[in-house]
Amino acid sequence: MNTTSTSTPPNYQALATIVSVFFFWGFIAAGNSIFIPFSKHYFQLDQFQSQLIDFAFYGAYYIGALTLFGIGAFGRGDLVGSWGYKRAIVYGLLLSVIGAVVMISAIQLNTFPGMLLGLFVVALGFSLQQTAANPFIISLGDPDTGTARVNLGGGINSFGTAIGPIVVGFALFGTTAAVSDAQIQGLSLSKVTLLYGGVGLLFLFSAALFFFSKKLPSGIIKGEAASNAKTFYLLLVLTLLLVAAFVPVFLTYRGTVTQSVLELETYRMQLLLMALASVVVVLLFGHQRAKRNPSAWGALQYPQVVLGMLGIFVYVGMEVSIVSNLGELLHQDAFGGFSSSEVAPFISMYWGSMMIGRWTGALSALGLNEKQRKVGMFVTPLIAFVLVLAIIAISGYSTKALYGYVVLIMVQILGFYISKDKPAQTLFVFSVLGLSAMLVGILTTGNTAVYAFMSGGLFCSIMWPAIFNLSLYNLGKYTPQASGFLVMMILGGAIIPPLQGKFADFLQASSETAGYGIHNSYWIPVLCFAYVGFFALRSRTWTMKCVE
Repeated sequence: MNTTSTSTPPNYQALATIVSVFFFWGFIAAGNSIFIPFSKHYFQLDQFQSQLIDFAFYGAYYIGALTLFGIGAFGRGDLVGSWGYKRAIVYGLLLSVIGAVVMISAIQLNTFPGMLLGLFVVALGFSLQQTAANPFIISLGDPDTGTARVNLGGGINSFGTAIGPIVVGFALFGTTAAVSDAQIQGLSLSKVTLLYGGVGLLFLFSAALFFFSKKLPSGIIKGEAASNAKTFYLLLVLTLLLVAAFVPVFLTYRGTVTQSVLELETYRMQLLLMALASVVVVLLFGHQRAKRNPSAWGALQYPQVVLGMLGIFVYVGMEVSIVSNLGELLHQDAFGGFSSSEVAPFISMYWGSMMIGRWTGALSALGLNEKQRKVGMFVTPLIAFVLVLAIIAISGYSTKALYGYVVLIMVQILGFYISKDKPAQTLFVFSVLGLSAMLVGILTTGNTAVYAFMSGGLFCSIMWPAIFNLSLYNLGKYTPQASGFLVMMILGGAIIPPLQGKFADFLQASSETAGYGIHNSYWIPVLCFAYVGFFALRSRTWTMKCVE
């Protein structure tokens, strides 16, 4: 391990400023988890259609990153690097303000497609912010503790995710009491207008905070210009393949359908699997071409970048998909029979689980000695758990059904001790724990299954910074370009949740057992956790520094 890097102290003042945007990403993303079951009943959608909220939101990350790369591919160079990380974040916040205005307009018109457009524009801004913020926060100190600083930002992000479902749930339902599906169709969206009005103002305030901050360095970096036209064309082909897969699925919801329900769902399922296969095949093809001619393909020549892109893709996809489909699972009698207005505490605990893990993972960024860190690894998750319970209780929801979840918190604590603060080892241990939790959830019902699926948040919590840091290891001038590629793969949040939703529809069409489809759709996260475990093991081949 490099022992000289400790001479670079963290820039704590700059760090405190930059982590503020992490809150917004979490608040809006987690709020979507409540918006999905609400929209399903308010607009009378099926499970796949309700997941279009994730499709629009996370698809924007891909389109935004692809646009930045495309501009660079035709002579403008790396825009984020030339603007500087600071200015790029300001521009991203202003774009999200525009998205909030679009969202408010769509709410006034009571149109679901318009709301999807608003979320898309908000997330476009987030895409630019994340492309800049993640390498920026890693650069603010010792590279060896970059993962811990990203975890710190992730902890703030997860605080937003913990309160997002509660706030959005109250804005949608106006109460913490049960609201039936029939009553949902008669609710007003006026409070959502106020919510997005407030969010838009906060975006403006944060943009001003960043713009006028004297503590933040400009973050200008002369990286490798993202001018690799071949890579851009490859990604454009991927985009067209995704369009070719999704458009026919959308079209089957229009006009007269002659197929049986099972035949129709099979057809849709095949198209979505084609979309998933397109991502894998195109990226692996690009890597093979890049190995033959590295100068023409940029960062794609590195295995850690390509495998890391797939890692981010499946990680974001499963993180979002587990919780986005959880509301429908909880609606089933075998899992509690909750109405859409009653699932907020469970959704909040899932996202709160992300906070619990990330706060613990961020301890290494606080300059603690070994004894203090070990004590913190035990105390911090329990404090964070109590905080999440307090947030839920203050909001007027009962927390009684969540007390037993502390058992899973103890499992996560054990995972941290086993991992010994080594990124690759931590990633592997948590992927095994996550995979095991999903299997327990599939094989059981009731509280055991609900706890198991919710614990996906605990075991996903440290994956983003670990995958990001391992993927950017030792890239030098290609770091900004690779960061853009990784943010682009937030695309997984647009592909995997609808895939799981359609898998649920497909399975349900072949079964008469209520809830069979949504329950067994969780085989999708099982496969995702398996890939992340593979990535963790594979990362040992390009860096021993991160595992020694």
